[in-house]
Amino acid sequence: MEKELLFITVIGEDKKGIVARISNFLYEKDINIEDINQRIMGDGYFVMTMLVDIKNAAIPMETITRGVEQIGKDLALRVQLQHENIFKMMHRV
Repeated sequence: MEKELLFITVIGEDKKGIVARISNFLYEKDINIEDINQRIMGDGYFVMTMLVDIKNAAIPMETITRGVEQIGKDLALRVQLQHENIFKMMHRV
């Protein structure tokens, strides 16, 4: 089964509920988290990267983007999304 992967990067001040808010949103939209890495750096800076499969998502890519970006705004975080195809094109040798 072929996957459609999306990279999500989240950066900001650490606070409760960041992982929960984003992962719950993804779960509710039938988006599978393939990989997740998170840590607290320096003076309380939260950094998270996620690789998610949007192949069976209940909503289109644009709605996923708006939803995750809205969570970022609500929590005062910087959130970036990048489709795997764009990532591959940018990093091709």
